[in-house]
Order: sequence, then C-alpha cells, then structure tokens
Amino acid sequence: MITLETLCMRIGNVPQDEVLGWIDSDWLRPEGGRGHYLFREIDEARARLILELRDDMGINADGMPVVLSLLDQLYSARRQMLRLREALSIPRENELRSRLRALLASTQD
Repeated sequence: MITLETLCMRIGNVPQDEVLGWIDSDWLRPEGGRGHYLFREIDEARARLILELRDDMGINADGMPVVLSLLDQLYSARRQMLRLREALSIPRENELRSRLRALLASTQD
C-alpha cells in the first residue's frame, strides 16, 4: 500500500488536489479516510488509466464516469467469464455443463 504522495509521484507528479478530485468523483476508491488514504496496485493502475484516457484519448471530466463505468463492467464480465470457464473445465459428467460448453464454444469470437 502506498500514500497519496507516493501515488502522485509514481504516476507522473500529478498534483495531489487533482487525485483528491478523482477520489471525490469516485473514480478512485482508496482505503482509509481523507488525509489518510492508502492506495493499492490496482488504484495506481486505475490512476494511470485515468491519465491515459484524459491525456491520450481526450476524455473530459463529463465523459470520464461513463468510460470508467463501461470499463468496470467489461472487466467484471471478463472475470465472470474466466470463472465460468474455470468451473466448466473441471471434468465431470453433467448435462448442463456439456450444454454450457457447447454454447460457449459456439459464441466465441
């Protein structure tokens, strides 16, 4: 876990007030309370993503919540699919399992 100061340095000397604004906007969700925030690796990655979306892709403050929400949904769906795939890979004879495998195989892109 890292502090706000460390996070700001690691992501390119971003001003603390800017990162605090991201927290207030619920774009970042660190542990702890104001003045005592602690950030995990995933928080650092999300902060870098916010910068990339803003600086490289031109996403403004009004569009950021929409983009972050869509990305969160995408990552959540991906995690669910990986768990489902893992569950289906356990060798057991089961009609539902066989039907799900067939369905997933037929819808792969």
